[in-house]
Amino acid sequence: MSFNRRAILLACSAALAAVSVSATAQTADWPAKTLRIVVPYPPGGSSDIIARSISQSLSEALKQPVIVENKPGANGNLGADFVAKAEPDGYTLLLCDVGALAISPSVYTKLSFDPSKDLRGVTMLAYSPHLLVVHPSVPVSNLKELVAYSKKNDLNFAVTATGSAPHLAGVALERASGARWQYIPYKGGVSAIQDTVAGQTQVLMNGMLATLPQVQNGKLKVLGVSKATRMPLLGNVPTIAEQGVPGYESGTWQGVLLPRGTPEAVVQKLNKALITAIRAPEIRSRLAGQGAEVVTMTPAEQDQFFGKERARWASVVSAANIKLD
Repeated sequence: MSFNRRAILLACSAALAAVSVSATAQTADWPAKTLRIVVPYPPGGSSDIIARSISQSLSEALKQPVIVENKPGANGNLGADFVAKAEPDGYTLLLCDVGALAISPSVYTKLSFDPSKDLRGVTMLAYSPHLLVVHPSVPVSNLKELVAYSKKNDLNFAVTATGSAPHLAGVALERASGARWQYIPYKGGVSAIQDTVAGQTQVLMNGMLATLPQVQNGKLKVLGVSKATRMPLLGNVPTIAEQGVPGYESGTWQGVLLPRGTPEAVVQKLNKALITAIRAPEIRSRLAGQGAEVVTMTPAEQDQFFGKERARWASVVSAANIKLD
C-alpha cells in the first residue's frame, strides 16, 4: 500500500470516528433545545387535543420547551411529509391518527413519502372509538332505523377527508349494513362536526374525543359506538357490533412518530417521557372523561400495529375503489 493511500485511509477513519463521537455526544445531550410536536390536522380535533394535553407535562419531563404546531392539508399527509423529511434528531415529532396514516399508501396513487420507510413509531398515546351520530332532525334512534331511513331518503355523510379513517369506517359500515348515503369531504374533523351540528350534513362518524361534547349538549344524537364493548360514558348506547354488524370496530389511534434514522437512544428516551406524560393521573382522568382511553406501546409494538392497520385498511380501500392523486 502506498504512503498516500495509507494516509487517505487513516484520514477517512479519523473523520468517521469524529462523526461517531459527535453523534454520541449529541445523543447524550438530547434534548438540548425546544421540541416541536407537529399535528397534521386543524386545531380542535382528537390529535390536537391530545398534543395540547401532554405538551406541558412533556416539557417538564424533558426540561425543554415543547410547542404544538398545526400543519393541516392533504388528509394529514402534508404535516406527515414535513416530519418524514425533517432532521432525524428527535426535535420534530409527528402526533397523528396512526390508523389514518396507515391508510394513505392505499388511497393515494402519488405519495411524496412512505410512512413505513420514512417514519418510525415512538409510542401510541390514546384510543378513541368512533361515534355514529346524526343530526337531531333525523327521525331514527338506532342503526337499523338509520339503514331503513337511508334507503328512502337522501342522507349526506360528513367525513373529515376523502380516504380518512372516519370515511373508510363509514364505507365499511355502509357495505356491511346495506345503508346508503352520500359522502361529503371536509378538511378536518372540526368542520365535519360543525356542519353536522348545523344540519348541512346528517350523518357523521368521528372520534369520540372530539364528538362527545356535541352529544352531551344535545346538538348531535348518538346511535352507536364502534368499539367491541360499550363505553362507560355512554353505557346505554349499544355498540355497532351489537346492532347487526358483528366484529365491527374502528376508531382513532393517536400516536407519535419520528423521522427514520433518529438515534435509538433518543427514541427510547422520548418513549419513556411520552408515556410518563400521558399516564399522569390528571391527564388520564381528563381524557377518560372525554371518551379516550390511554394506550401506550413500545416503539416496536407501534411499528407492528402500523403494519397491521396498513394491511387491514388496504382491503377496504380496494373493495371501495377509493383512489386519490
